[in-house]
Amino acid sequence: MKRIKLKVSAMQCLGITTLILITVVFFAALNIAFTWVFYLIVIGQGSLIFTVFKVLKDDYITAKTFEDFYEDKPIAKA
Repeated sequence: MKRIKLKVSAMQCLGITTLILITVVFFAALNIAFTWVFYLIVIGQGSLIFTVFKVLKDDYITAKTFEDFYEDKPIAKA
């Protein structure tokens, strides 16, 4: 049987981490049991560290430089 390797991109990690940490905010605001909030915070912090590592190690290559600035709003030449 052939194994399928699941690759999670850096953006997917960022989305998952954001959802976890937003859930923490909602749980804390709704006075959910402290144990749930605590465990979600720990999972969220671990996920954040993993996401930062994943983003920094990502093989993303671009031809853009700082001189290109923003494409949607070019710098006006005086």
